[in-house]
Amino acid sequence: MKVAAVVSAYNEEERIGAVLEALKSAELVDEVIVVSDGSTDGTYQKASSDPAIRAIELERNLGKGGAMCAGAMNTDADIVLFLDADLIGMDGRKIDSLIRPLIEGSADMSIGIFKSGRSATDLAQFLAPYISGQRAMRRETFIDIPSLDTVRSGVETAITKYCRSRNLRISRVELPGCTHCMKEEKRGFIAGFVGRLKMYYDIGRIVFDGRDFK
Repeated sequence: MKVAAVVSAYNEEERIGAVLEALKSAELVDEVIVVSDGSTDGTYQKASSDPAIRAIELERNLGKGGAMCAGAMNTDADIVLFLDADLIGMDGRKIDSLIRPLIEGSADMSIGIFKSGRSATDLAQFLAPYISGQRAMRRETFIDIPSLDTVRSGVETAITKYCRSRNLRISRVELPGCTHCMKEEKRGFIAGFVGRLKMYYDIGRIVFDGRDFK
């Protein structure tokens, strides 16, 4: 099975390098695609300068859902792995552990859960694992989910909701020592807090919009 890793990134020039190095060291990843989601920094340039990376530049910011869709539609891989661009502590072995349940046929989707990385992110994913941006799934399943390009930060919630409605097998994979850079750290407290509120709004909109995908 061919595996493509899709990294959607908005202004992650300073952080994306570590994620790309981890992906290049993974044994089960065949293709790495970075989607720069209307970035205004050097995210696209950094990704496109590496011959091992396929970089896509979106002219305007579509939100995470739109960027993920752009990546998935630009590969013919059987399995797509989605990773956040601001991960800390990720490595090739952890990436392979996310993909392996799909390769072995024991799951239809795997979700990565932070453990022993940072208390705030550990707790958030323990309480709400469906918001994790680290997941692998069959590409055909992903592209069958309606309207993902419009849900922005609610994309992971929509994916999980769809998979549960179809009774697909979901595997939780622990990612020890892994976390990510928080919005307040990247943008400053006020701008980061506003961004977090918008993210929670997008998630809540999917949780309570009544869609059951049946």
